[in-house]
Amino acid sequence: MKHLTVYLFALIASSSFALRPTTEKQVASAAAVPDLPKVVEPSFSKDTFNIVKYGAVADGQTLNTEAFRKAIEACSQKGGVVLVPRGLWLTGPIELKNNVNLHVKRGALVQFSNKLSDFKLIKTNWEGVDAVRNQSPISGYDLQNIAITGEGTFDGAGDAWRMVKKEKLNEGQWQKLVKSGGVVDAKGTTWYPTAQSLKGSTTAKPGILQPGKDVADFADIKDFLRPNMLSLQRCKKILLEDFTIQNSPAWTIHPLLCEDITLRNVTARNPWYGQNTDALDLESCRNGIVENCTFDVGDDGICIKSGRDEQGRKRGVPTENFIIRDTKVYHAHGGFVIGSEMSGGARNLYVSNCTFIGTDVGLRFKTARGRGGIVENIFVDGVDMTDIAGEAILFDMYYAAKDPVQVNGEAFSIPEIQAEPLGEGTPQFRNFRIKNVTCKGAATGILVRGLPEMNVKDIEIENAVLESKRGLVCQEGSGISLKNVALFSTETKPVLEVQNSQNITLDNIRYAAGADLLLRVTGDRSKAVKLVNTNTKSAKKDVEIGQKVAKKVVTISQR
Repeated sequence: MKHLTVYLFALIASSSFALRPTTEKQVASAAAVPDLPKVVEPSFSKDTFNIVKYGAVADGQTLNTEAFRKAIEACSQKGGVVLVPRGLWLTGPIELKNNVNLHVKRGALVQFSNKLSDFKLIKTNWEGVDAVRNQSPISGYDLQNIAITGEGTFDGAGDAWRMVKKEKLNEGQWQKLVKSGGVVDAKGTTWYPTAQSLKGSTTAKPGILQPGKDVADFADIKDFLRPNMLSLQRCKKILLEDFTIQNSPAWTIHPLLCEDITLRNVTARNPWYGQNTDALDLESCRNGIVENCTFDVGDDGICIKSGRDEQGRKRGVPTENFIIRDTKVYHAHGGFVIGSEMSGGARNLYVSNCTFIGTDVGLRFKTARGRGGIVENIFVDGVDMTDIAGEAILFDMYYAAKDPVQVNGEAFSIPEIQAEPLGEGTPQFRNFRIKNVTCKGAATGILVRGLPEMNVKDIEIENAVLESKRGLVCQEGSGISLKNVALFSTETKPVLEVQNSQNITLDNIRYAAGADLLLRVTGDRSKAVKLVNTNTKSAKKDVEIGQKVAKKVVTISQR
């Protein structure tokens, strides 16, 4: 792994940097980059097991759970393909087995039941901790050599499970939803599909397995415990290819503690108002390729996780060695996301040639005090974004926390943050290389918000053009470098805001002519802020320095 990291840093530094897949099926590519670990794809015999031969009926009325089970069981004995022909196949949960390729033909729609009683409660994992949830529509545990392929569609009947916030619908949609059944909370702000689901929403830590608790203890809030749609745990050699997966109750594709994952040409679609409907959550997984996918969901798009807080640190398994490329993300909370459950760490992730359209955030790296974990060696080359509601590029170590309380802040500065002692729960972000990024329309171009006790460290952003209301906000950062970056901020001043940050290099920064203020530096911990090769005369004022900042902290030079 040491050789892998050194080699990839060299690749990033070179002008010819290009990501290549490394699968056993592509020996030439693997030979070209020998230090990359191979991603081993599964292989199957041609033996085919048609679900019709096991009693399946494509009438949309017959529950085909048993037919799927029999076909998968028979296929697993020999290895081969379980064939789902064209048609509408109603079913309960599907459980995969070793050496099975579940192949859904074009025109096949696997419709999962909307009867919640068809799904039982099980012990599993939810948002990085041990929990009880309903079993997933598709699942596999401790398996090897498995695949889901074909151009068919899986529908998770998510509307039967999900709560909906009134604020996310127009009045007509809300009234129609209320009239359809279900219950509305006392505030009249959220609709729940059942009274049991509403009860779960008012329960402390619903579904979390605590000492003395077992599955039966959660029966009275069963409907609230929405399943992830495709759950694979502790599996190896996985191929997910060509299918559409939609209308998930919660997370859509969730490999946990898996190895050798190939995800190719998959479409994931969920309603934009669907809470927790992430497209892809790679959690504590290693070695994989995600390519040519399309994700349009109600939560994060491509998301990297590794467990939450103490349980995640105890597991101690980072998500590592993934290539993610040529993928589009629409309407999600984030395009490419790490966290916030990243307590086991994340490293050696390479993102290229991706497009984010209408997401809340583009590149979204989030954590919080208490998580712990190290996120490092993250490389991004080639991301294009439009209509980003929040930040184009975000490093936030205050995810899901209250806004920092101002401590001895100056009137015109962003709030300062109170330091806390270092400990095992202190998270770390370091060694990110981001290049060739464009964004047309965002609230903020770049936001770096670290902790005073643990800055966001060693971030390089190069060759970027970002059009946004605000330019750069850097708070509690160290070793932050922007080179050949255009920040066309439209509404606020300054273009560049730096607070309590050290070793900041701003090299060849372009901005809209006539800006009121180019750079503001505040905070008594700010040091070594360099503005290099930048035309300061296009701004009405070049630099503003806070009362606690020595003038020598900021240097302006031309090379």
